[in-house]
Amino acid sequence: MADPDTLRTRFARALEGARGPAGGPDPAPYADNLLTRWQEPQRRYHTVEHLTAVLDHIDVLERHAHDPDVVRLAAWFHDAVYLPDRSENEERSARLAERALVEAGVPAAKTAEVARLVRLTVTHDPADDDPDGQVLCDADLAILASPPSAYAAYTTAVREEYHFVPNDAFRTGRATILRQLLTLPRLFRTPYGAAKWEATARYNLTAELEMLSLSPPTPS
Repeated sequence: MADPDTLRTRFARALEGARGPAGGPDPAPYADNLLTRWQEPQRRYHTVEHLTAVLDHIDVLERHAHDPDVVRLAAWFHDAVYLPDRSENEERSARLAERALVEAGVPAAKTAEVARLVRLTVTHDPADDDPDGQVLCDADLAILASPPSAYAAYTTAVREEYHFVPNDAFRTGRATILRQLLTLPRLFRTPYGAAKWEATARYNLTAELEMLSLSPPTPS
């Protein structure tokens, strides 16, 4: 289970690192607002556990980042606005970051970079010269390289978030996403991600796609 106190401390460290010696307001209210968002009832996968996992993976990939604290703040905001039936979650999350971080004392350039990274999670397609984008996207997609039981729990949670979508439509949409991922030349862009996660993730995606193709249609 994710520990709220530990997460508050991690947020404060990232915020203080990003805003530098000039400082700013108490980080606690900003952390509490974000944690409240990450614990909303419509979430099944995009929860504080997911946030914790992304932050943990950023710690693993830190040496590949240009500004790790900016990447960590982007992780905090990347799904801060999340409604499964809406398509503009990333944009709304980026705008939240733009408002909150300036108020919290983060310089304008770093705030803009956090917002850019949040928007990048729409495609998970960072450029070759974008180390911070690569670290955030790899950390967000690292779930794809989980052991079988954890991957099964992930797919179950995703289905629960989209409980309002009929089974046939969900299988079709999910299969489309899996095929799109599998056609990418690389799922992971950091050297660590490519070496440690790529093969397992492709195995998991392929296995899930095969399972979806075997699922019987919903009776009419």
